[in-house]
Amino acid sequence: MSGQYEVGSIVEGKVTGIKPFGAFVALDEQKQGLVHISHIAHGYVKDINEYLSVGDEVKVKVLSVDEDSGKISLSIRETQEAPQETERKERKRPAQNKQQPSKEKSQGFNTLEDKLKDWLKQSNEIQADLNKRLKK
Repeated sequence: MSGQYEVGSIVEGKVTGIKPFGAFVALDEQKQGLVHISHIAHGYVKDINEYLSVGDEVKVKVLSVDEDSGKISLSIRETQEAPQETERKERKRPAQNKQQPSKEKSQGFNTLEDKLKDWLKQSNEIQADLNKRLKK
C-alpha cells in the first residue's frame, strides 16, 4: 500500500494528531505519515499549534517511505516557497550586532560553578534585604 506514495511526490493530507515533535497527517484511509517539527515551516517553529490544528487540510511532500515499517516521512516546508534572501539577512543582522560589543566577548563562557556562586550571592542579598525589612 505504501508503494503508491513515491519519494518526492506532493499529496494532500489531513492533520490527525499533533505532538511536540511533529504532526501526524493522514494521506488516505489506511496510511498516515509524520511531519517532523523541523519540516513544518521555513523559520524556527517553537510550538506546532501556532501553525497547525487537528483537521487542517495540508499539502505535503513525501521525504521517505520505509517499506518494512510502513513509516512515511513528510514535509510541509518543502511545498512552500522559501523566504526571500533579504528577509534572512535582516534577521541575521541583529544577532551579529549583539556579538560585537566587547563586554560580551570578554565575559566568555560561564561555568555552572560560576553561575551557582552568582545565584547564591543574589539569594543572600535578597535574604539580607528581607531580614532588614522584618526588623523594622
